[in-house]
Amino acid sequence: MTQHSKHYPHYIDLQPVMQVQGTVRLPGSKSISNRTLLLAALSEGVTEIKDLLSSDDTMVMLNALQKLGVHWERDGETQNYIVHGASGNFPHHNADLFMGNAGTAIRPLVAALAVLGGDYTVHGVARMHERPIGDLVEALNHAGAQIDYTGNPGYPPLHIRRGHIHAQRLQVKGNVSSQFLTALLMAAPLMAKAHDVVIEVVGELISKPYIEITLNLMQRFGVEVQRDAWQVFTIKQGQHYKSPGVVHVEGDASSASYFLAAGAIAGGPVRVEGVGRDSIQGDVRFAEALEQMGATITRGDNWIEVRSNGILQSIDMDFNHIPDAAMTIAIAALYANGTTTLRNIASWRVKETDRLSAMATELRKLGAIVEEGADYMKVTPPAQILPATIDTYDDHRMAMCFSLASLDGKARRGAVMRINDPQCVAKTFPDYFEAFAKINHTELF
Repeated sequence: MTQHSKHYPHYIDLQPVMQVQGTVRLPGSKSISNRTLLLAALSEGVTEIKDLLSSDDTMVMLNALQKLGVHWERDGETQNYIVHGASGNFPHHNADLFMGNAGTAIRPLVAALAVLGGDYTVHGVARMHERPIGDLVEALNHAGAQIDYTGNPGYPPLHIRRGHIHAQRLQVKGNVSSQFLTALLMAAPLMAKAHDVVIEVVGELISKPYIEITLNLMQRFGVEVQRDAWQVFTIKQGQHYKSPGVVHVEGDASSASYFLAAGAIAGGPVRVEGVGRDSIQGDVRFAEALEQMGATITRGDNWIEVRSNGILQSIDMDFNHIPDAAMTIAIAALYANGTTTLRNIASWRVKETDRLSAMATELRKLGAIVEEGADYMKVTPPAQILPATIDTYDDHRMAMCFSLASLDGKARRGAVMRINDPQCVAKTFPDYFEAFAKINHTELF
């Protein structure tokens, strides 16, 4: 499973905290880490990846690449890895791959395997078998791949056999997960040996900043993608991945959201290091939402700092571009002076859990009035945040979000939060609760 040996108890009790202050060095970005691992594996040459995220999701990808015959090694006790590229192919054409609950690993890997061909079974934890992959499989099969569902149609587990990709134009829906388009883009150079490949998005494309991460990283590995608005993407023939030598993984901007929100709620200043004004991650725009709520934000090349500027203001905002970080705004809303509305967040329903339903359920335990729609949420704060036992649904972001409800804000005081199954943060941020205790100046246990 995971390469770290941290063992949390079955629950953690977080006591109310008056003020937060300090600096947090962020773990590496999950989105960048798993994309970089796959691109390095498909490249010609050796890639040194610095500051790779240490988490369950990256370990899933590393283990899968090992089973596919890609050679990599870790540089001592650091988070630097050396990946020996397999030059556009995988040495092993037969493998059984366990992908945990890592969407950033399973979707691009399925596309690459389908294009390269072989005999592969791909599966994960029970929740992964409830997370949709049908739009991606349909796009690939329509182009000549041979992918079969071995459980429920539209979902993993999958059986991938040797097909023959013949289509020069692929179509994929964009309204469920941007990872389907990311997967096709990353696999496209493997198809574009004799002809250009064109990928067309059908309908609206959600989470566009994640596609920008994909295009940016593909460019670093030597492949240019021509983009016509957000509808048509063209990969010219004959391009192939080449190692850039060294890749530095940015800090995780989604993980930054918890510390930035803490500073906005409970004084600050809190500074996060590892992302800054030039980040390639869309989730740095979370800071703009905090600015709209009245917090003071300062940005550097590789850091962002936030401090409270009085009572937070409620906002009404479209969060389609930053769905993961938007969850943190639902908690910040507990400290605002009215009803906060989060719009265009239907993708929450197909993440690690149904996050719309889970957030609504747990926010109500704190006394909030919550209106939950198909693709929106309205949060009206309680007069007083109630102590609660928070269920985390095996979802790292639920655990991290609700830790913030222990903070004292200008508008209302936090309460004791019992966080069940805190171990779930290992998916992306194994040391989260230690980092949170550091800015709270409290002892964790």
